[in-house]
Amino acid sequence: MEQAQAIISSTPAESGSLDDGEDLFVHGVELRALRVETQLHGQRLDKVLAQVVPEFSRSYLQQLIDAGSICVNGVPLRKQAAKLKVGDVLQLELRPTAQSQAFAPQAMDLQVVYQDAQVYVVNKPAGLVVHPAPGNWSGTLLNGLLAMDPSLAQVPRAGIVHRLDKDTSGLMVVARTRQAMDALVQAIAARSMHRQYLALAKGPWRGAKFQTVQLPIGRDPRNRLRMAVVDLATTAGKSAQTDFYLLGQVAQGCLVHCVLHTGRTHQIRVHMASMGHPLLGDSVYGGPTVAGLVRQALHAFRLAFAHPVTGAPLAFESPLPPDLAALLGDWGLRYNAAPL
Repeated sequence: MEQAQAIISSTPAESGSLDDGEDLFVHGVELRALRVETQLHGQRLDKVLAQVVPEFSRSYLQQLIDAGSICVNGVPLRKQAAKLKVGDVLQLELRPTAQSQAFAPQAMDLQVVYQDAQVYVVNKPAGLVVHPAPGNWSGTLLNGLLAMDPSLAQVPRAGIVHRLDKDTSGLMVVARTRQAMDALVQAIAARSMHRQYLALAKGPWRGAKFQTVQLPIGRDPRNRLRMAVVDLATTAGKSAQTDFYLLGQVAQGCLVHCVLHTGRTHQIRVHMASMGHPLLGDSVYGGPTVAGLVRQALHAFRLAFAHPVTGAPLAFESPLPPDLAALLGDWGLRYNAAPL
């Protein structure tokens, strides 16, 4: 065993005592027995638990220790730093948490625009969180992917290699195998995966029709829930580059084609706000509220990359979703995509 050896794999039972050799589920509580193997000899109790039951958060496991719900050789052990010895038997009284159940399949209607044995390309709707996180432990794209394709449980993060904000719609690629995932992660790092967006932003466009913004992005030191353009001499952050092309404008706003060269959190939203053009509906970065629009006006409309196994070029396009198309129509503007 690489970490710790379960005395026996989980076997649900109606009732009974926890004997050496079985896991039981009693009234919604899982009683689990684990034996400390050589690799874990001398390690702290809290660190061992984090390795042998990774589906629970460390803070939750520490709460179990404090509550006396962890026994070592039949004796409750409430000291997180207690060192364990090879052969020690841990008895854990585990209760399900939202986080521990976050990777459960949940059926949902996902729009798959392409699939083969190695990848899916999906068109994510606005309002769908991509990956479980505090406040969104269920109902995410990851949950839907696991329901659609149970084999994705064998791929880290169910094959998700890049993300879109909850309220950003558009195209994402998902790896179906570990080989595909490793290759796609490398493509993102090498900036050979091309991601393009359409944005509706505040006010008529300022300056040249084509502009490149190269401004580093980090946590806003005045509001940790936001990102901001930062001075790397004084604030932690990363370099970021976005190209912007004006496609059309009226007094109320402008339609902009955005090309990412880096993939920082909220990159387009932050860069456009820094230009004086916050996205419509993006209250976090100063975008105005617009009737009929309940999210930031950003859509990932193009995605292009080399197939992670064959190397064949793949390119996909997603039309403007109805809410953005309706707003554009209200302005009297029409969007015509250039050929891929």
